[in-house]
Formats: sequence, structure tokens, C-alpha cells
Amino acid sequence: MIDPVPQSKATGARHILVQAELDTLYRVSQVLSRSLELKETLTAVLELLHDEGSLHNGIVCLLEEESPDLKVYAAHDAEGEETSASVRYRPGEGLVGEVMKRAKTIAVQRLSDEPKFLGRLGIYNRNLPFIGVPIFIDEKEQVGVFVAQPPSGGELLNEQARFLEMVANLVGQSVRLSRMVAKERRALEDERDKLRREVRAEHGFDSIVGHTMAMRRIFELVRQVAKWNTTVLIRGESGTGKELIAHAIHYNSPRTSGGFIKLNCAALPDNLLESELFGHEKGAFTGAVSQRKGRFEQADGGTLFLDEIGEISPAFQAKLLRVLQEGEFERVGGSRTLKVDVRVIAATNRDLESEVARDEFREDLYYRLNVMPIHMPSLRERVEDLPDLARFLIEKIGRNQQRQLSILDSAIRLLMHHDWPGNVRELENTLERAAIMSEDGVIDRDIIKLAGLDENAAALEAVPQSVDLDNPELDERERVIAALEQAGWVQARAARLLGMTPRQIAYRIQTLGIKVRHI
Repeated sequence: MIDPVPQSKATGARHILVQAELDTLYRVSQVLSRSLELKETLTAVLELLHDEGSLHNGIVCLLEEESPDLKVYAAHDAEGEETSASVRYRPGEGLVGEVMKRAKTIAVQRLSDEPKFLGRLGIYNRNLPFIGVPIFIDEKEQVGVFVAQPPSGGELLNEQARFLEMVANLVGQSVRLSRMVAKERRALEDERDKLRREVRAEHGFDSIVGHTMAMRRIFELVRQVAKWNTTVLIRGESGTGKELIAHAIHYNSPRTSGGFIKLNCAALPDNLLESELFGHEKGAFTGAVSQRKGRFEQADGGTLFLDEIGEISPAFQAKLLRVLQEGEFERVGGSRTLKVDVRVIAATNRDLESEVARDEFREDLYYRLNVMPIHMPSLRERVEDLPDLARFLIEKIGRNQQRQLSILDSAIRLLMHHDWPGNVRELENTLERAAIMSEDGVIDRDIIKLAGLDENAAALEAVPQSVDLDNPELDERERVIAALEQAGWVQARAARLLGMTPRQIAYRIQTLGIKVRHI
């Protein structure tokens, strides 16, 4: 058996140092993998190096965004205390700046012998060595400088510098990951803010068209009630825009960052309605294969819109009343009481007062819902808004069809004769049909008729219209039709209004494709 060759003292010290460095390097990698909070993680690495790696007074400097300057991002002094300092270095300034400029490691046996040392942080021991290494996130991109002081130099200084380079490589990968995450987070936040602006624009006041006194009162009510958590009951015929008002209240309230959750109460029987609103536990009924949150939980911190509230049964009304009064409920099949912070907006087209009188709707629930009533006027009560509504809807339909649409005044005049029992919803459906049948995107009177407007409108077309025939915005076809309307469809009279001869107007009627009405 051959005796082992005795190691020199220096080789033995280097071996011990390498073993300690490998152990410390492993611990550093564990610290860096614990969190994406970069400042907190780097501070923990500096503490670890101070306590176990024999590298004191560590600082990590990183490049500032859109600036060539280095800023001290994390620091730890010789006393083991975290040092907070808003110190910056330009490239080439001091030893730290020189490391950045050269993009190479600088190791100094005695700090006081280095004339470029600035000592801005006031934490370094001038009698100890100094090691500064660059931090890279890839082979070419340098993002900072890592600095520390070993307790002694000598022959082991280069070994200690190589160790600090390995730590800096790990730090560089953490910086790269942190910046990637921050970039993705900013992109998501920008997308979120963009979507919020789009939703606010789509569901804010701009999406509700109306200049009549009735609509101005609605807008003022919405602005006032949006500030508070008051329960709102929106009343009105179908198609008058009750959901639009609910959206406007939510997106102009302090709850705008919370969810806007809606449910049509008329669409579900009691057992499904209870599960939809309150949620259910796993196994609560056949098919309940997992726990499910209900609409009240989904709307916590936001707004719950209950459409067609007048359709719920008396039995379910009692369950709903408790949630409105206490803000508490249990999931179907559960025993734990859940508490939520939800603003409720309800809507109905039914006469709840009459139903209360007939004991078909609970009086206590009616008063709980009817804290702030908002009555939506029908379209026939604000017919003056119809031209603006028609143009708004045509623009919306055009965006959906990805083409330019326009509507002529003659078509709008025809629309204004209709009774609109279906209100704005019926108007939108009529205009969408008209847009489909318009090849060139221009919607005129004849296309509105082809879209299936109620015959009641045709009976009223003979009513003379006070249209300025000299209006330069009227095209020739609209001008001829307006003159015919004012003349009761007597061509000779219409010709006089236009300064034409009967033969000229007959030619215009033929070439413009105007269908003559005989009354």
C-alpha cells in the first residue's frame, strides 16, 4: 500500500475553500429559487455570503431602466445589517463603475492601495481585499456589478473571485427571470387597463344615447346612485335598455374593479336558480361532481345584476330576501354560512305594486329592492332621440359587419312613424336586417321597408313632413321623396315645390327608383 502524497498547506487551504464554496453555492441557488421578489432575494443572498461564505460588505448594483447608470439595488455591511443607499455610479466611475466599463472582474489585494476607490457607501474596510465582478443575463448583455470583500487575500484571492463570478452568474439568471416576469406583468396590466377602458367606454354613459328631458333625468340619477352601494330597481318595458343602465351604474362606481355578474331570473326554475345564485357543494345533488361558486360569490366586491326579478317564485323570494338583508347565505348542500359584499341591481318590466297587492310578490322584498327606483322611458316616449339612436346603432352594426354603413334621413323619417312596441331592441333588430339587405352599405327608406317595418308605419307615411328642401345635406332622392311627402304624393304639386315640371319630376321618380304611393 502506497502512502498518499502529503498535500501542501496552500493546496489544503484551497481544497477546504472549494468545498465551502460549493456548499455555499448550493445554498445560494436555493435562496434565489425561493421568490421572484428580486430585492428581497438578493438581500438574502448577501446575508448568506456574509454568514457562511466569508464575503462581507456585499452590494449588488443594477443598471437603471433607460439609463447607463448603476444603482445600488441591495447591500449588506460588515455588521450584518442591511444597508439602504440610493447611490449611483456612472460607467468608469470608481471601482464599481470600472468593472461595468471593462465588463471584467477586478480583484484588489488591499483596497486602500487602489486610487479609483471612492468609498461612497462608507461600509468598506480599506485594509481588506476587494472583488468586483460583472453580472450578465446572457453572454453579451451586462446588467450590473456584484461586489464583496473576503477577510483575507493572498494566493486565494483569484479563487474567491472565481467563486463570486459563479454567484454573479446565478444572480444574473434571477435578474433575467425577474425582468421577464415584470415585463409580462406590465403587458398583462396594460392589457387589463386597456380592456377596462374599452369596457367602461362600451358600458358607460357614451353607450346610452338620449337628449330628451326623460333621459337627462336618468343620467343624473345614475351619476348620483353610482357613488353609493344602494340597491337599485330598474323599471321599464322590454328593450328599453335596463341592462345598459345597470352597466353604467357599475362602471361609474367605486366597484368598477370588481366583477359585473348578471343572471336572468326568468330563465331558470327555482332549484337551478338557487344553485346559480348561491353555488353548491360537491354531491349536493345528482350531477354536482365538484364544488361550485354561485353568482353572489363571483360578484363579491362588485355588482350583481338580477334581470327579470319579478319572475321568481314566492318560495325563492324568501331566500333572496335573507341575502339582501344580511349579506349571508349557504351553498346548496352546505352548512357553512358565507358572507359577501355585493351591490345588487335588479330589473323588471312587471307591475310589482299590483303583484304585491295580490300577494304574488313579497312586500318586504319589494321594499328591499325598491330603495332607488329608476324608470326607463319607452322609445315612443322619447321619439326625438330616435335619429341619434339610429345613427349610433348603425355605427355599431357597421363595426360588427366590418364595413362602413350610413342611413339616409328619408329612412330615419320612416322609422319615426313606427310605434316601436319592442323599443330600442326592436329598432336595433330592424336596422341590422336593413344593413344585411344593403349591398352598398347605404340604408334608405326602401331598405327599411324591406327589413319588415310594421305596416303601421306605411299608414303614417302620408303625414306631411316639415323638411327643408333646400338643405344641402339632402341628396336628390331624399329631396324628391320629401317633396312628394309634403305634397301628399301629388306629383304636380311636388314638382312646384322643387321648381320642376311634372315631366321632370316623373323622370326623376323613374331614374331614382322611387316607389310612388297612391293615396
